[in-house]
Amino acid sequence: MKIGKKLKITKIAGIILFITLVVSVVYSFVNFLFAPAELADAQPYEKLKSDYLLMTTQCLLGIVVMTLPALLDRKWKIVVPNAIVVLYYAFLYCAIYLGEVHSFYYLIPHWDTILHAFSGAMLGALGFILVDILNKDKNVSVSLSPLFLSIFAFAFALAVGALWEIYEYSFDAVLGLNMQKHTTEAGVALAGTQALADTMKDLIIDALAAFAVSAVGFVISKAKRREKPNTEK
Repeated sequence: MKIGKKLKITKIAGIILFITLVVSVVYSFVNFLFAPAELADAQPYEKLKSDYLLMTTQCLLGIVVMTLPALLDRKWKIVVPNAIVVLYYAFLYCAIYLGEVHSFYYLIPHWDTILHAFSGAMLGALGFILVDILNKDKNVSVSLSPLFLSIFAFAFALAVGALWEIYEYSFDAVLGLNMQKHTTEAGVALAGTQALADTMKDLIIDALAAFAVSAVGFVISKAKRREKPNTEK
């Protein structure tokens, strides 16, 4: 009964996220067609084609990556816990729909920092889950100690965080976007350490959140390993 309820919640969350992203793709693309390419000096700030192109790109990417949990299950039989999937959907909703479409990155102080802390912790926990699945699989001869398990979880979270920054940099360069916030909302280009501040802050927050989860996971894993011989007797 509980499993069915969890599956239902996960499915509802997925449907809400999917519909929200599809509607946002249509909204951002239509606005992209009619938005100005450049900001006139005499005009107050308004969203440009590049802003709506970023929205469209992020929403399309969100639709693609929201299928990852199902892909892991179908291709490699890796079942991500429903709680993690719901948190993953919530993160995509907050990062893409609220962050990009509704400009929470500019309107809400430290919105980006909060999301990176959340994603770093979530990815660290996912790293533990993936190795735990392998440890329990009789067909896979791998059994990592709590220390190496924590190191893997930390490295996994940082690797995904770094790949995300590479994605942002690449799309900013190719499509003229501003995902790495190298330009202010008013269109003023930043320089020097200010232009790097967003990227480096994101990586540092990812690392801190992943380290915190890895440290907690290490303590829990070590405690479980101590209890294991007692349960086998």
